[in-house]
Amino acid sequence: MQETRRRVLAALADGPVAGPALADDLGVSRAAVWNHVEALRAEGFGVEDTGDGYELVAVPEYGGAAVAHALGADYDVAFHDELPSTNARARDLAAEGATDTLVVAARQTGGRGRLDREWASPEGGIYASLLVRPDVPATHAPAYTLAAAVAVADAARSAGVDAGIKWPNDVLVPTDDGARKLCGVLTEMEGEADRVSWLVVGIGVNANVAREDLPETATSVLAETGPVERRALLAEVVDRFADLTADLDAVLPAWRDRALTLGREVRVETPGGTVEGTATDVEFPGTLVVETADGPVRVTAGDCEHLRPR
Repeated sequence: MQETRRRVLAALADGPVAGPALADDLGVSRAAVWNHVEALRAEGFGVEDTGDGYELVAVPEYGGAAVAHALGADYDVAFHDELPSTNARARDLAAEGATDTLVVAARQTGGRGRLDREWASPEGGIYASLLVRPDVPATHAPAYTLAAAVAVADAARSAGVDAGIKWPNDVLVPTDDGARKLCGVLTEMEGEADRVSWLVVGIGVNANVAREDLPETATSVLAETGPVERRALLAEVVDRFADLTADLDAVLPAWRDRALTLGREVRVETPGGTVEGTATDVEFPGTLVVETADGPVRVTAGDCEHLRPR
C-alpha cells in the first residue's frame, strides 16, 4: 500500500477526522485526501463522511490493502486474485531484487508441497509467501521453516483451534485416531554456504475452507471452530514470524512447546534410508534427534511419520 494511503487509513481508523485537518497533518492537498478516501472505498473499505469528518466503519475481509492494514510487521504486500504459485512469484521478485515482501493469492492453481507433492488450494484458504533476505549462513535456513510453523500454530490457537506441529513444519490438529493437517510450509532458498541471498517461506493455511472441499486427512479453521477473518489470521502469522526470526534463539523453545512429534515413535524416510525410533529432541537449526535401537540418530531432512504406540 502506498505510504500516504497507509497513513490516511490509520488516521481514519482513529477517526472521525476532518479532511482539511488530515490534509494539513499529512502535508498533502484536500483533493489528495479525497482521492485516497475514494481509492480505499473502491478497495472495499467502509468510509463514512460524518458531520465530524471521515471515519472508518468497515474493513474488507481480504485483499491487499486489508492485509497491509492489519499487519504490524514492515512488509510490502503483493496481492493477486490468482497465481499458479505464491512461491514462484516470490522467487521472481527475489530475482528482481525485492525483499521483505508478502506475496498473497486469493486462489492458487499450481501449489506444491514438500517433495513436490500436490497441494490443494480451495477457495477460502490463505496462500502466501514471505520473501526475506536474512543476514545468516545458509545452514540456519531450517530455523525459518520452524518459525513459520510456530507462527501458524499460534495464530490457529488464537482462533480456537488446538493446533500442534509435526516435524518439521506440518501444522496438525490432533484427533482421536491421529491428526488432520491444517497447514503446510515450504521454504526455498538461494545463497552461498556462508550466507543466504534470499529465503522464500510459503504458507498454505486451510482457513475458511469447508470440510467437504478438503482431503480426508485435512481440516480447516472453519471446520474446527467456524469462520475466521483471513486478513487478521494472516497478519498474526506474519507478525509472529517476524518476531521469532528477529531472534533465532527463540525459535526452538517455541517449537518444542508446540511439538506433536517429541516423545512419539516415528519413522523418518531420509535420503540415506529409514530411521525409526523415539523422537527425543530438536536441535538448532531444526535437526530431529531420534533414539533408535543403535543409539541416537540426527536427522536434518526427511519425511516423518508418527507411528501408533505398540
